[in-house]
Amino acid sequence: MNNPEIAVRIAQLRQTINKHNYNYYVKSESLISDFEYDQLLNELKVLEAENPEFFDPASPTQRVGSDINQDFKQFPHTYPMLSLDNTYNPEEIAEFEKRNKKILNEDFEYVCELKYDGASISLRYENGLLTRALTRGDGEKGDDVTANIKTIRSIPLKLHGSGYPELFEIRGEVYLPLAGFNKLNEQQLEKGLPTFANPRNTASGTLKMQNSSLVAKRPLDCFLYYIISDTLPFDNHYDSLQKAREWGFKIPEYITRCSTLDEIYNFINYWDKERKKLPFEIDGIVIKINDFNQQRKLGMTAKSPRWATSYKFKAEQAITRLESISYQVGRTGAITPVANLTPVLLAGTTVKRASLHNADQIKLLDIHVNDYVYIEKGGEIIPKVVGIDKSQRNSEAKPVEYITECPECHTPLVRTEGEAKHFCPNENGCPPQIKGKLEHFVSRKAMDIGLAEATISQLYDSGLVNDISDFYYLKKEDVLKLERFAEKSAENLIRSIEESKNVPFERVLFALGIRYVGETVAKKIAKTLGSIEKIISASEEELLEVEEIGDKIAQSVEIFFKDEKNKYIIQRLSENGVQLKVIKNYEQLGNALEGKSIIISGVFEKLSRDEIKQLIEKHGGKNTSSISSKTDFLVAGDNIGPSKLQKAQKLNVPIISEDQFLAML
Repeated sequence: MNNPEIAVRIAQLRQTINKHNYNYYVKSESLISDFEYDQLLNELKVLEAENPEFFDPASPTQRVGSDINQDFKQFPHTYPMLSLDNTYNPEEIAEFEKRNKKILNEDFEYVCELKYDGASISLRYENGLLTRALTRGDGEKGDDVTANIKTIRSIPLKLHGSGYPELFEIRGEVYLPLAGFNKLNEQQLEKGLPTFANPRNTASGTLKMQNSSLVAKRPLDCFLYYIISDTLPFDNHYDSLQKAREWGFKIPEYITRCSTLDEIYNFINYWDKERKKLPFEIDGIVIKINDFNQQRKLGMTAKSPRWATSYKFKAEQAITRLESISYQVGRTGAITPVANLTPVLLAGTTVKRASLHNADQIKLLDIHVNDYVYIEKGGEIIPKVVGIDKSQRNSEAKPVEYITECPECHTPLVRTEGEAKHFCPNENGCPPQIKGKLEHFVSRKAMDIGLAEATISQLYDSGLVNDISDFYYLKKEDVLKLERFAEKSAENLIRSIEESKNVPFERVLFALGIRYVGETVAKKIAKTLGSIEKIISASEEELLEVEEIGDKIAQSVEIFFKDEKNKYIIQRLSENGVQLKVIKNYEQLGNALEGKSIIISGVFEKLSRDEIKQLIEKHGGKNTSSISSKTDFLVAGDNIGPSKLQKAQKLNVPIISEDQFLAML
């Protein structure tokens, strides 16, 4: 064949194979035999290999997976990838509707869907081609797993038909069908290897494997359930999904529109009974406002959309014997009692241990050693003891006496008024607390230093690392003295530590392990105060002015930075070049809004909400998510929420239009 003929044949093969992939993996229809399919695919592979000028990243041959290990890079989500608030009973769903009615003050319709149990994914398409796939990550940025996603044949690399936006994202859930999960475990047993715990963890772990050729061998699938773009050609969620099905996406059939609470409850009750017949796992129902404009009016909190919620099915329970209780010491010194159980099967996994939470819970349940206890999985993930079968209790059994000293360093435990847990106060001398702080510091969401828990124990036990600042004084020669470290692995560790100096300040602040300061709170404090110096010198009153910071967090931050040991650690981190202030990643355009706290609400004509937020920051202002007496003004667009407007008027917060805002700049 000459070049034009080759080009035509390659195009024909790609079109035919894509059509068969869609029929088989999306529509569950097989129109040709496996042998015929393989023949077509092999012909295409040969032609592409002999004619590299016709390479196309969207070719079906690109799904096979590469043997080259990949380091996952992180990229920001164009739109935040938030998690859903959970409800557990009809009353909470009714409360969800009550809030919607109060804000919208108009009729609305719901869409009910199944809540698939897998790993969340966001797919980006440009001009009909898949260009990037990101995991949820921290909601603002995620891991690039595009190479692995391309191995899932139900996900189109190139869209069918027309009418799709030039640029959009579609979100969904990567899952492992039960048949595929069972087959994987059969293969593990045949090889004499441990079996996988459950489909959800296996799907999530597979998606993060660094060898896409191994990912390609596992039967991952993907349901897509939400499209997001600034230029969607439809005005509601339900119709958008029906249209997306025409473009080649695997949109679930388990979806319905509901106008009343009774219709929602009927949908929930039906699937609570029928879910065990499904070929995949679900853990609840998702309820969404259908109309996109109403979704925008309802908006979102820092963590969740207000226009959607999930109903979680009641967790499965099992009964087994409590053999003993052990006590774990966390990195903050918190003591967690753990029930050691006679192994029992629960929701597809064998459970040997379960949380008892705290002393109050043990007393409330009236737990005795050797009791027969009911256990369930909180959110169907973490086992916990929820009750006792007292009919099986031995008459000589005695109540559990809670420990009074740390099981590791034997320091007397303390319990602050209002706290549920006991604590070991010996934070600088209790080994589990020190190791816990070290593990937290190097973790992926903190400093992202490539260290395993066992290696941290080695470093601590050998005296090389006693606090987080010691990592930056490690030398390759020190590391080479440890077991299982050779020249290359030692170099990799030192390089990883060096690269951590580029981690942004908000993650460094989170990595310090200040009590009550999680990822979100660390971002708020870092963004508001800007540097470690300002945080150290800030009074409790100044800390309380930071959005979402209450008394408990403010006191904890103040106590942490008053500790001389912590001040010394900060000094050493600074001397080693760790980022201890916010580095602006954009050009400052001016200071017209310097020191101003601004909230925006509604739909705007000239700019998107994100563009307005960026302008606020680029001119020295601060975006806030809720109105208070400290808010300087509200930028109001069309369809502003009535409750937000009323609160602004009540607090005498100035309300300005989009044009007035732009004039200020």
